[in-house]
Amino acid sequence: MKDFNEYPTIALDDDASCVVMIDQTLLPGRLELLRLSELSDIWEAIKLLRVRGAPAIGVTAGFAAYLAAKSQTTEDIFAFEKQFDADIDFLASSRPTAVNLFWALGRMKAAERDASKAGKNVAEIKQILLAEANAICSEDIRICKSIGEHALSLLRPGQGLLTHCNAGRLATVEYGTATAAMYLGHERGYDFDVYCDETRPLLQGARLTAFELAAAGMHPTVLCDNMSASLMKTGRIHAVFTGCDRVAANGDSANKIGTSLLALAAKRYGVPFYICAPSSTLDMQTPNGEGIVIEQRAPEEVTEMWYSERMAPEGIGVYNPAFDVTDADLITAIITEDGAIAPGDLKARYPVNVL
Repeated sequence: MKDFNEYPTIALDDDASCVVMIDQTLLPGRLELLRLSELSDIWEAIKLLRVRGAPAIGVTAGFAAYLAAKSQTTEDIFAFEKQFDADIDFLASSRPTAVNLFWALGRMKAAERDASKAGKNVAEIKQILLAEANAICSEDIRICKSIGEHALSLLRPGQGLLTHCNAGRLATVEYGTATAAMYLGHERGYDFDVYCDETRPLLQGARLTAFELAAAGMHPTVLCDNMSASLMKTGRIHAVFTGCDRVAANGDSANKIGTSLLALAAKRYGVPFYICAPSSTLDMQTPNGEGIVIEQRAPEEVTEMWYSERMAPEGIGVYNPAFDVTDADLITAIITEDGAIAPGDLKARYPVNVL
């Protein structure tokens, strides 16, 4: 297999007018890069989880919006804006829960509008959009490292850490969010004992998190989701770190299905439970978790995926939400690039959405 560490999760090849991404649906068996230039192909890549993780989706959206603008041949600013708005709306329809998708698209749209109001022509606007998309990407790296530094300050060498789904490098550009402290700790000799929930039904923990941490030289241990409470009861877990796709104003957090059960077990056994998220993932316009739209995915992911034969009776009902909402009172702190913040303090720290 190619060396995973040689490839970025998401990159822009401006000369070839395409987004370059690792196809995460093929891991860990095959490491392949996709080079996508058509907007419909990028939309499909987001929808089908070829690229996934809220920050990585946001970076992808920024690059996609730029490529959509770049592909336009008109020099008429009104025609340009009309098509750009349509392309933004199309990209926004790919997935409903990860707020970074809408944050990045909103940021690109604001950059275009500001440039247009300033009297810039279409060619100049395209360059401004390129700079904005690159800024979203570079900021993701800086922010994730900052999250990792704040999280690492809460830990001691040799501790046991548990994570769910994949909020690692594959969900961002570098470092990850929930795994950022693990990467930084590994670089500094902390020798953490890292456990990865398998994460049914798409197995992002087993397929992706365990894969990338092992590729970095760590020795993660995989467990089935329903084993986490048993593991915590042994005392071997000293902190739980997960990412999230959206945080409501009161601190309720939507993350991969199964996260709320992990938080409940952590509460029972006195294990600190941390949500790691860039401030762009905070949705201060949504008062609480009840307002977060939860994506419902295909039943085949539960009954057929990963199996050589169907593992449930034909015609059986399937409940397959992609996410659940962890109540704020189960969360010890939300760690952003600004530090560890108690859920109840979010409104004071972030009175409006970050743009």
